[in-house]
Amino acid sequence: MTTTTHTALPIPPATLAALRARDDAGRPCVPYEDPEGGAPLRCCLRRSRPGELIALVSYAPLRRWAAATGADPGAYDEQGPVFVHGAECGGPGAGSGHPFANAGALRTVRRYDAGGRILGGRVLSLPEAGAAESVDQALAEAFADPCTALVHVRAAEYGCFLFEVRRP
Repeated sequence: MTTTTHTALPIPPATLAALRARDDAGRPCVPYEDPEGGAPLRCCLRRSRPGELIALVSYAPLRRWAAATGADPGAYDEQGPVFVHGAECGGPGAGSGHPFANAGALRTVRRYDAGGRILGGRVLSLPEAGAAESVDQALAEAFADPCTALVHVRAAEYGCFLFEVRRP
């Protein structure tokens, strides 16, 4: 297990409950049995297993953060598809480190200020050895800027939101 300095945050339980009723695009949630497994679940920050009940929903993480903090992200507000369990789950396991830190994967580390505006970002190619450490180092660099309020980590290939990290 890798020790990390920054904590990856899953989608909060109350938000998941809302998304399982109607997603951020206004569509009803339609759970289905995952035939192959491997979907990146944002509720428990792990990959799905074959046969699990999952759903693909539209999620607007910055919009929800902004509503809670009073920020106004303006045009930076975006929504996109995320996989979640089709029903309530136990959330991430203790000491789960950085989820989805697969060697060879490309990740975007995008920084936001307290107003919800993008401060910058970088693409991170995860090495064969030390992928989680590489993510943690990129997060440390992002939070070295005192204006960074939160960071979104996304899959570079599809732009999908993977998880959020807030200022420690």
